[in-house]
Amino acid sequence: MFDSARSAVLTSLPDAPLTNFTCSPDPDNPGWLRWRLADETRYNEAVLGRQLVRAEGTDTCRLRMFPQHHHTNSAGNVHGAISLGLIDVSMFAALYVLRGVDAGRSVTVDVSTQFIGAGDPSRPLDAVVEVLRETRRLAFLRGLIMQDDGIVAAFSGTARKPSERK
Repeated sequence: MFDSARSAVLTSLPDAPLTNFTCSPDPDNPGWLRWRLADETRYNEAVLGRQLVRAEGTDTCRLRMFPQHHHTNSAGNVHGAISLGLIDVSMFAALYVLRGVDAGRSVTVDVSTQFIGAGDPSRPLDAVVEVLRETRRLAFLRGLIMQDDGIVAAFSGTARKPSERK
């Protein structure tokens, strides 16, 4: 996942269909793509807020969100549910950016999460995701929720890719 030989940032968009999502260069953040649902009143935008994504190698991707006060728990840290939501969204952003898999037609099969540290709402929260293996129908991923060099959570998950359209 953190192999420096694969740390070069990839900047090209996949030439693949994307149902119900948009992914385009973010003019305010060179090297990053803006990742969002076409309907911004749904979960991704309405709950998590603005999200940026970039490939960081052939198998690794980073999805970034910007925590706000409503993302915090009673202790003033990023709420665990926000980290869980970011994990789920990041798996599909990674599959699209790295493999051209249609995120809008894919589903989560399972996610396992280990909370390791507290998230600071004053700093961006990143999901660094690695695609481990793919079959015709499934993708196996793992990753870390990070802030700078600190680890907030670790995860692994499985996503079901969309069926071939006939």
